Amino acid sequence: MSKKVLVPIANGTEEIEAVCIIDTLRRAGAEVTVASVEATLQMTASRGTKLIADTSIVDCAGTVYDCIALPGGMPGAEHLRDCEILTVLLHDQRKAGRLYGAICAAPVVVLQHHGLLAGRVATCHPAFASQLENPVYIEKRVVVDGNCITSRGPGTAIEFALALVEALYDAEKGHEIGKQMLAAGW
Repeated sequence: MSKKVLVPIANGTEEIEAVCIIDTLRRAGAEVTVASVEATLQMTASRGTKLIADTSIVDCAGTVYDCIALPGGMPGAEHLRDCEILTVLLHDQRKAGRLYGAICAAPVVVLQHHGLLAGRVATCHPAFASQLENPVYIEKRVVVDGNCITSRGPGTAIEFALALVEALYDAEKGHEIGKQMLAAGW
């Protein structure tokens, strides 16, 4: 069964993280919607790469997703944080017990800012680790705490995406996709 996944992007989103999440989940068979939280669909990512969203976040309001996965990057994570529609979607996701995750700056800048890490064990980019309030900072590359998955940065993006695949489907599917991609440890 296909799973519905939302990957929001903004100007300043970390392109490696966004593309790894989108590509890996699509390889697993997920129906991934890339949504712009900006006024246009074309974004300039953190290192100048152009990314084009499938739709606007406005069109995603009220839609139920099996997973919402946030790439990091600055100031992209700040733009995600400031998007009211995305904030509502994330709160609904947590309340319903559905999967949500963030990588790099996004665990602190978005999830923590909106109270979505309260009581969770999490990780993030080392540059943001001192800002984690309630969660215990874990220097693991990927941390799974119930329906919340966090990761550290561009170098952990494929592992993060594969953890999302495992949570959405199962460990077998995660290993299958990881092996196809020649990911280390899979």
